[in-house]
Order: sequence, then C-alpha cells, then structure tokens
Amino acid sequence: MTRSGAASARKNKTTRAAAMAAAMTLVATPHLRGDEGMWTLDNLPVKLLQDRYGFVPTPQWLDHLRLASVRFNDGGSGSFVSKDGLVLTNHHVALGQLQKMSAEGKDYVKEGFFARSRQEEIACPDLELNVLVSLEDVTAKIAKAVDPEAAQKDQNEQRKAEISRITKASTEQTGLRSDVVELYQGGEYWLYRYKKYTDIRLVMAPEIQAAFYGGDPDNFTYPRYALDFAFFRVYEGEKPLMIDHFLKWSADGAAEGDMVFVSGHPGHTDRLKTAAQLEYERDFGLPLYLEIAKKKRRDYYDYARKGPEQERRSKDRIFGVENAIKAVSGEYEGLLDPALLKALKAAEDSLREAAAGAKADPILKAARSSWDKIAKAQKALGERRLQTAYRRFDATKVAGLANTIVRYAAEAAKPNDKRYEEFRESNLESLRLRLFSPAPIYPDMEEHLLARTLEDALDKLGPKDEFVTAALGGGSPAQVAHRLIAGTKLFDPAERKKLVEGGEKAAAASTDALIVWARGLDYVYRAQRKWYEDEIESVFIAEGNRVAKARFAAYGKTTYPDATFTLRLSYGRVAGYELGTTFVAPFTTFHGLFDRAVGTGEKPPFDLAPRVKAAKSKLALDTKLNFVTTNDIIGGNSGSPVIDRKGEFVGLIFDGNIQSLVGRYAYEDSRNRAVAVHSSAILEAARKIYGMNALALELTGPSQP
Repeated sequence: MTRSGAASARKNKTTRAAAMAAAMTLVATPHLRGDEGMWTLDNLPVKLLQDRYGFVPTPQWLDHLRLASVRFNDGGSGSFVSKDGLVLTNHHVALGQLQKMSAEGKDYVKEGFFARSRQEEIACPDLELNVLVSLEDVTAKIAKAVDPEAAQKDQNEQRKAEISRITKASTEQTGLRSDVVELYQGGEYWLYRYKKYTDIRLVMAPEIQAAFYGGDPDNFTYPRYALDFAFFRVYEGEKPLMIDHFLKWSADGAAEGDMVFVSGHPGHTDRLKTAAQLEYERDFGLPLYLEIAKKKRRDYYDYARKGPEQERRSKDRIFGVENAIKAVSGEYEGLLDPALLKALKAAEDSLREAAAGAKADPILKAARSSWDKIAKAQKALGERRLQTAYRRFDATKVAGLANTIVRYAAEAAKPNDKRYEEFRESNLESLRLRLFSPAPIYPDMEEHLLARTLEDALDKLGPKDEFVTAALGGGSPAQVAHRLIAGTKLFDPAERKKLVEGGEKAAAASTDALIVWARGLDYVYRAQRKWYEDEIESVFIAEGNRVAKARFAAYGKTTYPDATFTLRLSYGRVAGYELGTTFVAPFTTFHGLFDRAVGTGEKPPFDLAPRVKAAKSKLALDTKLNFVTTNDIIGGNSGSPVIDRKGEFVGLIFDGNIQSLVGRYAYEDSRNRAVAVHSSAILEAARKIYGMNALALELTGPSQP
C-alpha cells in the first residue's frame, strides 16, 4: 500500500469508528484454533507468533525463504537445497514426470532413477517451476475499473478485462510470469510475479515401493515409513542455475517440540465459503465427485488389466485417482459431522446479525442480502451439476488437446482483455509448454478412456442432451472413440504446434478427426461457460466481495484467505497426538520400517523394495524416518520444506493424517497432523541405500561437479 493509500485508510477508519463500535459488540473476533492458518507473506500473525513461540520471522528471513521456495506448476511444492539449483520435492509430485519419461522396458516409477553425475541428469518433457519474485496489492486498481452500478455480469467482464490488462502490462514490463490472485473471496486482489524455469532435469527418485511404502492402505494415515522424495535440478543456458537463496540442510533435523514452519503452495480450501455452499458440497457436490472418481478408477484398472505395459502406463492415473478418492472421502465425512457445520454457521450468523443491525456500518449493511443471493446462485448451479460434471474429458489427454487447440485459435484472435483467462498473453507460454509436450500419449489408452467417458455422458445426460448429440453424432461411444483416435495426428507434438501457429485459419481448415469433432462441440462449451460466468460466477464474486468487505469491517485483517495455490507460510511444532486410549509418537524410524515389513509378512503393499532390504545392515536403524507436526496444510503442500527458526531444512511434507482431511473446511487442532520425511532419513537413504554420495555431499557441503 502507498503512503497516501495508508493515510486514506486511517481517515476512513476514524470516521467509521462510532458505527463500528455498535457492530463490533455483535461480532466475535474469529477464533484461530491451535496452529491454524495458511498465511500470506504480507499478513503474518505477528503477535500470535510472539506470544506463543517467542519468535517472529524478520523480513530478511522471509525474503530468503520466499526465493528458496518453488512451485511445481503441474501441482505441488518444492525448495532449492543447494547453490547449484538442486530442487527437492516429493516422489509423488515427481510421479507425473517420471511416468512421462518412462517407456516400455524403462520404468522409472517402478525402478527409480539415479544420476550419479551431472551428465546423467535427464530433461523433463514439460515441467515448469515458479519462484515468487514479488507481490503487489492491486485491489484498488481492479475496484476502480468496475462500475458498482452495472449489472453483475458486466461487472464480472470489467473485472476480468482489468485483470488481463494488469497481467499483460506486468509480463511485458518485467518478463516474469504475472498472475492476479483473488483472495478473501474477492476482498483483495494481488499481483504475483514469478521467475519461470522450464529446463528442469531429473536427478534422483527412489523406486515407488520405497517412496509410497504401505500403498493406499497407509495413505493419509500415521505412523508412516515412506521415502517420499525426489530431486530435480534447474538449468539455465545449458548450465545448472547458480543461486544465492537455498535452504541450508540440517543433518540432525527436527526434534520433538521444535517450532517449525512450512513454506509451500496449498491448492484449495473452502473455509470462507457460506453455509449454503458447504451444505451443497455435503449433499451434492462431494457425492457426485466421488461417483465420477470411482468410475475413473474402474476405467483405469480395466485398462491396466490388459497387460504389463498397460499396467505401467496406468500407474500415475491410478495413484492420482485413489489418492483423490481417499482425500475427498475424508472431506465428505468431515462435512457430515453436524458439529462442524454448526460451528461454521454460527460464525456466519454472527456476521449476518451485525450486518442486519440498525446501526451497522454501511459496509456491513451492503452485505445484508449477499448470503441469500449466493445461496440462490448455488442452487441454480446445482440444478446443472450433471452437465458441468459429465461434459468433460479430464481422463482423455488427446481429446483435451484438440479442444484446447480449437479454443486457442479462436481466443488468440481476440483482443487480450476479451479472451478467456487461460488464453491471455501472460498465460500462453506456459500453455504452449503443455500443448507441445513430447511426453508419450498412447492411442489404445486414449480410445479406451474416450469410449468410457462418452458412455458415462450418454448414461447420465441422456441421448437428447446437446453435448451428447454433438459428441456422438448418432454413433455408439465405442464407434466414435475408435474413429476419432484412428483419425487424428495429434499424438505428434509437431502437428499440434503446426495447428496452433496456423491460427484460426489452420484450425478451421483442418480435417483431423479430433479437431473437426472439437469444432462441433465448441458451441456447447461456450454457451455453458457463458451461462456460468454471467449467472453464477458473477454472483459469487460480487456478493462474495461484499461479504469479504463486511468481514474486514467487523474483524479487521485478523485471519488468512482460502488457499489459492500461491505461496503461504504455516507455523507449528513437532508433536505426537492422542488417538483413542493410546499416544501416537511423533517419529518413526528405519527400525520401525523393517518391523512393519516383518509384522505383515512382507505381503504387498508392505513388502520392502529390494534396495531397501539389501541395505538393512548398513543403515543406522534408529535414524528418524517420518514425523508429524501441527502445521496447517492441504493438497498442494506436497513437497513443501519444513524449516526451523534458523531457516534450515529439517523435513519434507508429503501427507496429512486421516484427521487432517477435514482441513479443506476447518482446522482441528488436537489431532490434525502434517506428515513429513525427516531430513536425516533423506541423507541416510541417499548414502546407504542408493549410493548417491555426491548428492548427499551437495546437500551438506560444497557442491560437486
């Protein structure tokens, strides 16, 4: 905020003081439970940190951590851990790249990958890493561009146009990836600028049996015994990136009771949504999501059963969908707890009562009807939930590429501020990286999944649905899928590039079966999206903005925004927890890993990876392997570093326990735990299981060529 802006804010605050006093008597300050919060770097809970832990990060400490933190643009977090651009994340964050880099007879997911020199490090096909360089509050700019008297759909278009102008100007002026991020349900907008890296090379990844030990049965549980880590290196100009900001490695790692921070990119939470929106998720949204996810799991397993090569190709899909099913099932169970919604609704009712008061602040008054309008829009969205859910091709890569190419051609011909957000100039470089990826796409897999997707759409939407009619054209799902996959050249990235670079003319003239098909479906997509943006999104944003301003007026900025896959800091401590009548210790060890294997008769998924089993006599079995903390995390935090007060790396987030899954909606402080790999376990494994001594030395001492 500028000095003039700060002065204006102080003046407004003073003139509203009398009205605010009446409102504040009705509204309780939001209560943060335990170590709750995924905090933006501009708004840390300084007093709380000082009172509870006697420690507040300095600006220099925060700047160093920000520049050492890395976002994996395909989902997940990481950090620089050496001056030579070495990046550490989870194996399961790396899984998609490992799958793309594998081939028949070369399975990096199953066998692992180990570059013992820089020359052996291999390039990833389409991985983009982002480092947050700066952030700027642009709320006032966007508010100025929006006419509050205009229809909500027009306000929505004005807001998007201004965002496109801001991001385009920033990208052109700085050369950095520039994203405008909506926070507090539209209460604030911030411009995040990222340094983007795309020459990323794989350095090391354990075999999946070691990384994901215990498989799906152990997922989202604790105790855990997983070596869920992987290393990449960033290159620039064909040389390893030389950097000043990386996390110093702590060989001893975290100890019980230590204060720790997690710096990462949590993906999505819904803690600021209205009660009506959460009730919709409970009654319709999450059950529908689980229904579709279980169908996808069936489809993936059916394909995997066709042979060993099909099984290899399906591993990342199966892992992803099983992880999602377990996570969303936990979220759903959380919303089924009446106490959770009761508490959230009580907080909402308190704010609504303040807004309805006769002496309420004008900002509070402006939100009086907002909750009801949001509920009405949510109901309208729910009435079209099947169209929203089944008019999609999430599981079919090549069909998705065809649709994107057709839209790209049409959108790129428009002025930047009139385009869909994903096709703005600031996003095109990242989009092209994905579109032109050389990663393999398998025709038989695509045909299988496209047929299943069309079957589901026909079954759920019926033969008269305009999408189904356009997609099938009178044929059966199997017939259409076979014709489209046999008649496309889009498996070749050069063909995709030619179409994109040819623009509207090339896309319109193409006789490629999938492009022709995508052109025929485009009008359905655009009509549905326009309805959503005009009738639903515009309401959620405009009324959500009023609720956010009311919340600020009542509480001040004493809380954190919902997660948005942007950099956040959470704080906590290393701590076990009580479960029933027992106490769950904060640490596991390599000794516990081998004991777990013996106790289960080494039956899958509790069998030991051969390298791990062979290294038993070399390992210090009392080395800490996994541990738990009270940090508030969510999906997207996978790969986040755990650091101590000194800013040293002490662990690597890879999961949460089952009690943490309700964290999408609320933080539960007594048993909610983040699960991490201990820094000493990573060193022990690198040296004694995998013989990666140069890598271990790079982490703890001078970099080795």
